Amino acid sequence: MGTKTFGAVAVVLAGLLTLTACGSNSSKTGTTSGGSSGGGANGTVGVILPETATSARWEGFDRPMLQKALSAQGFDADVENAQGDVQKFTTLADGMIAKGVKVLVIASINSEVGTAVANKAKKAGIPTIDYDRLNLGGSSDYYVSFDNVRVGQLQGQALADALKDRRGGQVIEIEGAPTDNNATLFAQGQRKALQPLYDSGALKLVASQPIDGWDNQKGGQVFEQLLTGNGGKVDGVVAANDGLAGAIITVLKKNGLNGKVPVTGQDATADGLKAVLRGDQYMTVFKPIQDEATAAAKLAAALAKGDKAAADAIATAASQDPKGNRTVKSVLLDPHTITRADVKQVVDQGYVKAGELCTGDVASACGQLGIS
Repeated sequence: MGTKTFGAVAVVLAGLLTLTACGSNSSKTGTTSGGSSGGGANGTVGVILPETATSARWEGFDRPMLQKALSAQGFDADVENAQGDVQKFTTLADGMIAKGVKVLVIASINSEVGTAVANKAKKAGIPTIDYDRLNLGGSSDYYVSFDNVRVGQLQGQALADALKDRRGGQVIEIEGAPTDNNATLFAQGQRKALQPLYDSGALKLVASQPIDGWDNQKGGQVFEQLLTGNGGKVDGVVAANDGLAGAIITVLKKNGLNGKVPVTGQDATADGLKAVLRGDQYMTVFKPIQDEATAAAKLAAALAKGDKAAADAIATAASQDPKGNRTVKSVLLDPHTITRADVKQVVDQGYVKAGELCTGDVASACGQLGIS
C-alpha cells in the first residue's frame, strides 16, 4: 500500500492532547463522568458514548475531541459514557433530555437502545445525531461516521495483496458484533474485495464468525477453535479491529504462526501499531477521529439553530437503514490503510505518542522508519 497524505490536524491535536492523559490508545477505566466543558454561550449538547471495554478510542479520543469541537462551536459539552450498560445509557439520555440539551449525539451500544433514546428526544423536540454507529430502525435525521464499507474494503484488499502469491490460501474471518451495524458494513466491504477471490478459488474461506459484543477474549477462543478444526492451517485472517487482531495473534504465537500469517485490523491503536511494526499484524485502518468530532459539532450547531439547509450542506452523503426503510443524511469520512511504512503518519498527527509506541522490541523498527 502506498503512503497516503492525510488532512493536517497535528496543530489542533497538539493543544488537544494537553487536555487529556489519553494521547495514546490506552483505556480509561476509571471515572467517565464528562460534565460540561464550560463557557457555552449557545447552550449544552449532550453526548453519550457506549463503552470502554473493547475500544480505547471513546475515552482516549472521542471524549476530548468532541468536547473541544463543541466548545469551538459555542456549546457546553456534556459527554458521558454508558460503560456498556444499556440501562445506564437510557438513564444518561433521560437526564440530558430532562435538562433540555440543544442536541443529543448518540454513539449507541446497540440499535435498540439508540433508537429508543432518539425517539424520546424527538418527542421532547431535541434533534439527534447518530454518531459513528447508525441506529437501524431509528429516527435520527443525521449520521456522522467513517465510510464503514470502505473500511472493510481496505481490510479485504490488504489481505488480498498479502496473499497474492498464495493461490488457494485459507482465510478465517473474525468479525465484530452482529448487533453493530458497523460490523455488518465492515463485512460487506471486506467481501467486495475478497468474494471474487473466494469464488475463483484464488483464496478459500474456511469460516466467518461474528463475535458478540466485540469481545476480544471470545474472539481469540473462537479463532483457536476454527484453527484447530482446520488442522492448524490458516494463511490469512480478517480481524475486524485491532483488539480482535491482538487476540488472534496470541493464538498464532502459540502455534508458531505469528509473522507468517497476515492479519488485518482497525483503529490504529498503540497495540495494533506495535503489532504492525513487529510484523505480526499486516495492517490496520486509521480513522482520524478529530474529523468525525468536528463534523458532529458543526452539524450540531446547525441543528441547534434549526437551520436544516446548513445541516444538509454538511451531511452530503447518504446511508441506508434497511430496518427503517429510510435514507439517512450522512457525513461519511475517509479511512486510511496503515501498513508498516505508514505508521509514522499516525504518530506525526498526534494520535499515538512515539514515546509510548517505540519501546522494547519495536524501538529499532521505529528508528528505521524515522519515528521519534
